[in-house]
Amino acid sequence: MPQERVVLKNCGVIDPRRIETCLEKDGFKALAKVRNEMTPEDVTNEIKASGLRGRGGAGFPCGIKWEGARTAPGDEKYVICNADEGEVGTFKDRYILERDPFTLLEAMAIAGYTIGAKTGYIYLRAEYHHLFDLLQDALNQARRSGFLDNFSIEIREGAGAYICGEESALMDSIEGKRGEARYRPPFPTTSGLWGKPTIINNVETLMNIPPIMLNGADWFSQMGTERSKGTKVFSVSGDVAKPGVYELVLGSPLRELVEDLALAKSIKMVQIGGATGRILPYQMVDTPLAFETVLGAGAVIVFDESRDVVDIVYRTMEFLAEESCGKCTPCRQGTEVMVEILERFYHGEGLKKEIKDLEDLSNVMMLSSLCGLGQAAPNAVIDSLQYFRDAYERRVTGN
Repeated sequence: MPQERVVLKNCGVIDPRRIETCLEKDGFKALAKVRNEMTPEDVTNEIKASGLRGRGGAGFPCGIKWEGARTAPGDEKYVICNADEGEVGTFKDRYILERDPFTLLEAMAIAGYTIGAKTGYIYLRAEYHHLFDLLQDALNQARRSGFLDNFSIEIREGAGAYICGEESALMDSIEGKRGEARYRPPFPTTSGLWGKPTIINNVETLMNIPPIMLNGADWFSQMGTERSKGTKVFSVSGDVAKPGVYELVLGSPLRELVEDLALAKSIKMVQIGGATGRILPYQMVDTPLAFETVLGAGAVIVFDESRDVVDIVYRTMEFLAEESCGKCTPCRQGTEVMVEILERFYHGEGLKKEIKDLEDLSNVMMLSSLCGLGQAAPNAVIDSLQYFRDAYERRVTGN
């Protein structure tokens, strides 16, 4: 199956520094249609009918999120684009921002009209500072062209914290606080940035909005599976001949992405979704990429037969322990204990009972951690124990 370009349709086609090239490719026509022909309720109904779900990993229905903010009481509301993209192995949003910033701005303006917000923020990853001038230039051009009347967009840069990819920690960062996960409820759609109704979507999610408004919900919902509509953009890296950014219809098999497009050989396993993603052995390479199976935020890292599973899981957990915000005990302490146990296995000094300890600790963290980082941190441990248990058992030195 060839790539289906919905999100990436303008990438490599337009000049990201000249808004005229975007307008030649139907740029900002969706915004005009929304403002002139649709009510805010019409927009949320269209998004709900399309089946669009968030592309940041959680997969929450986009239309329901927007409707929640639209109907929330209050005159002051906010739109946030999460361009932090701190997940390990993910670089698709950077690729989009570099090549088509105008469609993102159009989508944010549509979001502002829909929920009644007058201000939007692009939260840009600190490591993407080189994109600041490009985005600011695109903003200036959109303003001069009259596309951002009654809606202002500001760029706020992060400071390199992985946790600030989590939506509530991100809002703390914009407010000038230390980024930490918040207790929920209340949810951002009712009490978000500075306690006001807020919607937060990542770059890829927002990029789907203009084509849905132009082409209709039926057009979008015909792509994908019953529960996973549209396309997904993937960042593929690791032991592949052609690393890069690819866009596939949801439900496409993993094999098509890693073998047919990225040209991987001698695959041992694939990590899907970054450091907190799932690990699949090569025997499961025909698994469909969809919300109902395995997906994540779009990071796909391929490991060939030369790789050490325990080493990969150990390094992954080291990263997560370092990046934990420390607010909740299960994540703060759980990741540290896992690092200690995995280090012993890495050096061939593991105990048999510690395999069971890893499983028990994983269950506790998944059930009781405050946010998605702690809840998903044990995924690599759980999956590697399920599919590569012998890699651990070979390193046991005692009971």
